[in-house]
Amino acid sequence: MAAFINFEDEEEVRSYLENLHVEYSYQCFKEKDPDGKRLHRDPLGAEGSAARREAQPPHPCLAGCQRLADYLDAVKKDFVAAARVLRDNCEGHGHSESCYKLGAYQAIGKGGLNLDLKAAYKSFMKSCEKGGKKSVNACHNVGLLAHDGRVNDDKPDPVVARDYYTKACDGSFAPSCFNLSVIYLQGAPGVPKDMNRALTYSLKGCELGHIWACANASRMYKLGDGVEKNDAKAEDLKNRAKQLHKEQKEASTLTFGE
Repeated sequence: MAAFINFEDEEEVRSYLENLHVEYSYQCFKEKDPDGKRLHRDPLGAEGSAARREAQPPHPCLAGCQRLADYLDAVKKDFVAAARVLRDNCEGHGHSESCYKLGAYQAIGKGGLNLDLKAAYKSFMKSCEKGGKKSVNACHNVGLLAHDGRVNDDKPDPVVARDYYTKACDGSFAPSCFNLSVIYLQGAPGVPKDMNRALTYSLKGCELGHIWACANASRMYKLGDGVEKNDAKAEDLKNRAKQLHKEQKEASTLTFGE
């Protein structure tokens, strides 16, 4: 059994973190393991592996390039090195989470990269289409960049925005549901105004905890704006928005360790 780390011992923590750096670097650069999931090779070859598969549980996944990038970013604060690993893992291996984080770096010019929204858009697109841990966030970011037009010579593309917000909303990403409701409330070139869809996405965003989605749905019911007027539903949704606001305010004032 592995020993516990005494996180109050500065030297022990430093040694532990350095060992992580070595381990993650080895898995990324020596074993070419972009996900950190390559299993140890069986010394008996394929037949030995097959024979042992029934007798032994799978070996735990090993650290890889994504973990190395996370380590360099969060622990070492070496953003230039993290950017190099992310770029290789995204462009060389198509790793979804690395593409998402590379896009985030490119969007703000982090890690020595040029601020390049078009490059960020492509990276987010790769992550979105690939699927994975951060894919819904990536789909939302594609929608945002298409919506404001900064990646298309300041020409918004509401159709692309709608399509990628829809992907993210289908993955339960509340801000995308809210943005969809706004698009359908207002209408846009290629996306006709549709109050039923506006309400549907407002309600979904509200269920997922988006305050303004609750407020929009409440207003629609209160005014009978495109839907049948319903004061009771309007009040329930307004109270839901108030409760969410209260919870967020309380969460922001929490101090751990007291």
